[in-house]
Parts: sequence; structure tokens; C-alpha cells
Amino acid sequence: MNSSDVINTTHQVQLQARFVGAALGTFVGDTLGMPVEGWSRKRIKERFGWLTDLQPGRLPAGHYTDDTEMMIGLWETLVSCGNLDPAVAAANFLRNYHPERGYGGRIQGVMTRLAQGADWQDVGTDSFGNGSAMRVAPVGCFFSRNLDLVKHKALISCEITHKHPQARAGAVAAAVATAMALEAGMSGRTKNPETFLPVIIELIRGLDEPSAQKMAALSDIQGGDPASLAEQITRMYRCNVMSMEAVPPALASFWYTDSFSDAVLLAVNLGGDTDTIGAMAGAVAGAYYGVSSIPEEWLAGLENGPKGRDYVIDLATRAVTMSWSATVPQV
Repeated sequence: MNSSDVINTTHQVQLQARFVGAALGTFVGDTLGMPVEGWSRKRIKERFGWLTDLQPGRLPAGHYTDDTEMMIGLWETLVSCGNLDPAVAAANFLRNYHPERGYGGRIQGVMTRLAQGADWQDVGTDSFGNGSAMRVAPVGCFFSRNLDLVKHKALISCEITHKHPQARAGAVAAAVATAMALEAGMSGRTKNPETFLPVIIELIRGLDEPSAQKMAALSDIQGGDPASLAEQITRMYRCNVMSMEAVPPALASFWYTDSFSDAVLLAVNLGGDTDTIGAMAGAVAGAYYGVSSIPEEWLAGLENGPKGRDYVIDLATRAVTMSWSATVPQV
């Protein structure tokens, strides 16, 4: 084996750790937040003090919601096509669709129209919800070497269900943050918001200026312990289903903590749309820290049926060699 083979092998191993980390990070954050979805931060504190483990809720402990189910549809699309084909993604969303996972009313309408044979371009709504951002981590991973391409593909994935400028901006912000986290983790660079924010803001400004301003406000966070961070974040953002009230809190949970566990636990203890904020924080943190950073007890507790934990691992692993991110950077 020559030196270039060693470099390529090392790159592939590191990339796989981050693809799987982002995929399982979404899964873990989603299921950690599931039992307290819609709860206030105060109610979570009164019940758990600080929620730290998988709990049952409207689904059994360790079961994922629509966030992870739609993420799976995007991984399936990338693996089967080697690219993001929106028609295939829409078909995957419909094939995987289980209403009991907690889909919102607008997405249920999208699925109904797809089932009736409507074209993917005609089924989306003007929703400003966070549904297009919660699932987009595979796009950030797959195209991470080219942020303009990440933006382009994130917008295509968004268009299937969400046409509102805020939802478009949120999907791009989440995908770009995942891509930047993956590349930073691969190269050992720090993850401070001073590095990430200007790039994300520049890429979403032309889509929706109010969203860019919402994202820019993250620089006002001063850091601190988890309680202080939660107080600052919830004072600035509503942490609800609106894209730009959910994406910045998820990114803050990653930027202002020092481990995968701390990131997702902060995210799900904020209250509000906890499964989605947890899923997005878990995706970015998993892309940065890699799968080995996810606690074994959480991984062991994840559901593992036909499209459960092992299936997700396999999808993300298979995506690595096909991805635009697989090329070793030139030194």
C-alpha cells in the first residue's frame, strides 16, 4: 500500500465516522426530545431536573419521529441515485410515511397529494416550518466539499414540501452547518460560531433577510453553563415549529457546548419543538465529533426494526464512497 492509499483509507474511515455520526445523531436527538415535545423548559425542569436519557412518550422510549423517518428518505435517495433526485426523494418520503410518527398537518397533506399521483413539484405548501431543516443532514454530509452545492441541493430537498422563504433559509442553514461541522471535524478545526456564522448568513441572506438577521443574533450568546445557555437561547428564540425559531437554537446547542452529549441535552431541555431541535443539534454534533462520541447506552436504546438503528448505519456507510465529500483534499 503506497502513501496515497493510506491517505485515502484514513479519509474514508474518518468520513464514515461523521456520516454515521450525523445520521445517528439525528436519530438520538430526535428520540431524546420526543417525550417532551411541546413542553415548556419549566415543565421539563420540574419533571426531570435535566432530561438526560431516553424516555417513553407518545412513542416508546428510543423510537424516532417524522424527523428521522424523513432523514432516512434522503439517505435512501442519495444511496440509490448517487445524487439528490427530488422525484425519488418524494417517493421515498411517501413509502416511509407512518402518520403515527408525528407528522404535521401540512406534511400529511403533501403525502396525500403524492399518494394521489401529483408531481413532486406541485405538492409543497408555503409552510415556514422547520420540517425541511430537520431532515437535511444527509445533504450536508454528501456534498460537504462544496457549500454552494450544499445550498443548491438543500433548496431542492426543501422544495418538495416547503416553499416559504424562511423554510428555504432554514434548510440551507442546517445543511451548511452540517457540512461545515463535518469538514471542521475532519481537519481538527474548532467549531466556534465566529467561523461558521458569516458563511451561513451569506448563503441565506439572498433567500430571506429576516432569517439572516435571526441567525446573526446567535453571536450575542455569551456562553456559560447549560442552565445559563438555556436561559439565553430561550430568551432570544421561541424554540417552536417555525424554521428560524428552531434552527438557531439547535446550532447554538452545538456551538456553545463541548461534546455531543452536552449539545443534544441542551437542545432537548430548551422546551418547545424538542424532537426537531434535538435532531438538528444531534446531526451537526455527530458530523463534527463522529459516531464514537455518541454514548453507547443511547445507541443501544434506539429502535432497531426494519428501518431502525442498523439500517441507518448501513445507509450512511454506503453513502460515503458515493459522495461528493469522498475526494481527499489536495495538500
